[in-house]
Amino acid sequence: MLVLSRKKGESIIIQDQIEVTVLSVEGDTVRIGISAPKHIDIFRQEVYASIQEANRESATPLVSNIEAFMERLRNTDIKKD
Repeated sequence: MLVLSRKKGESIIIQDQIEVTVLSVEGDTVRIGISAPKHIDIFRQEVYASIQEANRESATPLVSNIEAFMERLRNTDIKKD
């Protein structure tokens, strides 16, 4: 992990396309602004983790769905014979 110190109004640039600017610092809260091309998705970490979990769940077939699919295949094979 790269660790940088920045003051209010200072920025960092990531690969010529993304600029991260410190907008304010109030106690333990740091407000940042991010300028990036529209095709780049930007999420808070907790939102990104939730999206990833939802994607994993939707990609994992339920056993009941697999069993129902296998039953339909068996029934289709029987009807063809």
